[in-house]
Amino acid sequence: MKFHKREAFRSPFYIFVSLIPDTMHKFQIYIGGNFKETQSLLEIKNPFNNEVIGQTFLAAQDDLELAIQRAQSVENKLALLPSYVKYEVLTQIAISMKDEKEEFAKLLCLESAKPMKYALGEIERAIQTFTIAAEESKRLPKEYIDLDWTPSGLKKEGIVKYFPIGIVAGIAPFNFPMNLAVHKIAPAIAAGCPIILKPSSRTPLSTLKLARIIDKTELPKGAVSILPMDRTTGNLLVTDDRFKLLTFTGSPEVGWKMKKEAGKKKVVLELGGNAGVIVTESADIDMTVKKCIVGGFAYSGQVCIHAQRIYVQENVFEKFAEKFINEAKRIKVGNPIELDTDISVMIDESNAIRVETWVNEAINDGAKLLTGGKREGAYYPPTVLSQTHNKMKVCALEIFGPVITLEPYQTFEEALGFINEGKFGLQAGVFTNNIEEMNAAFLNLEVGGVIINDVPAFRVDHMPYGGIKDSGLGREGVKYAIFDMMEPKILVKNQ
Repeated sequence: MKFHKREAFRSPFYIFVSLIPDTMHKFQIYIGGNFKETQSLLEIKNPFNNEVIGQTFLAAQDDLELAIQRAQSVENKLALLPSYVKYEVLTQIAISMKDEKEEFAKLLCLESAKPMKYALGEIERAIQTFTIAAEESKRLPKEYIDLDWTPSGLKKEGIVKYFPIGIVAGIAPFNFPMNLAVHKIAPAIAAGCPIILKPSSRTPLSTLKLARIIDKTELPKGAVSILPMDRTTGNLLVTDDRFKLLTFTGSPEVGWKMKKEAGKKKVVLELGGNAGVIVTESADIDMTVKKCIVGGFAYSGQVCIHAQRIYVQENVFEKFAEKFINEAKRIKVGNPIELDTDISVMIDESNAIRVETWVNEAINDGAKLLTGGKREGAYYPPTVLSQTHNKMKVCALEIFGPVITLEPYQTFEEALGFINEGKFGLQAGVFTNNIEEMNAAFLNLEVGGVIINDVPAFRVDHMPYGGIKDSGLGREGVKYAIFDMMEPKILVKNQ
């Protein structure tokens, strides 16, 4: 089965279907309540067949400046917006997205080559994220404090209220172009903060379609802007002091560089890692294999919490490895628009070449290839390596591709040490039915989340999500993002 661009139309499973009406092919950028075209046309191509599926525009510095000014003009209005209005706005967005769920999913599938089954799941999660934000908008943080813990506080009391931090700069990646953008937009609306979002220039169309829904709500014009930008213009989101919070999801190299350049603003970074899985003797092997196949290869492993390193207790290693490799070979490869497709091309050929290079380096350094490993254009197959070591890129770095390393371990403590090796710490999965092992994993794993009897790719959208070490700074998850978007102020008065 070939995936080279010149052969896409001859592929036996490829059937071109016009999924977007002609009137929808062009998406204007959204500047603080106004839709606009610019002189910089941006063509968006389907990574599967390299066909142009839509057009939009890059915002210039003048466009960003206008968005900032419009955001400033509504800061006070947003801060005073009643909870019921924010609730109604967020609920309206969720309902409208649900009404257009299929259209959103098809658009997301086409711009990102994400298999349709996963694109539908992402839109459903984005709808849920707006629904959660609607609920959280009704219970923003506040507290009452007794101050008479010392004599100087006698007959005094404190009331702590949280106020919107100001304009938020959001930068979202290509791999979850809708839901990761929504994890910035929805909390900002709930917190009463204006937000300017830069979507990935590879996958901006689904968020620009979302702008059309946002524009129809009662939200003050200027509260939200969605601007595809080049790197030079986009970096002003990082360096401009009028932004009070930068929330970025992307690579560690870019994220930590942004933090250095961000000045005095608050920074939240979601940066990914090389997530690990531990499989113990007490695990249900059949269930574990099925979950690890999805956790390792869904969306070609282009997931920051993709199950990259799997450590299996040596007594069940051979059994697990045999079942896992057999399942990996049965993964359905094809056109992402087809509902039964499990895996398709990566976002582009250069990333597939990078993955190929890392795998070949590992093999040359002694790793054993158990399945996969043969690239075809932008397609890289589900690949399993063993006999690896922690200095190899496929272990030490975030591969962001459909590659798994599979290794045995002797003791549970040894497995915990394997997970903790290296510079990342986002999430980890532990398959066990032993309560002591569950507790030991929670206490000792150096990660932001420990997932029992599921893969590290598990996430629901109201849980705190983020990592430690090089995996990031701060937490997302609607309530936790709202906390970052607000500042506490205390009123001290006599009782």
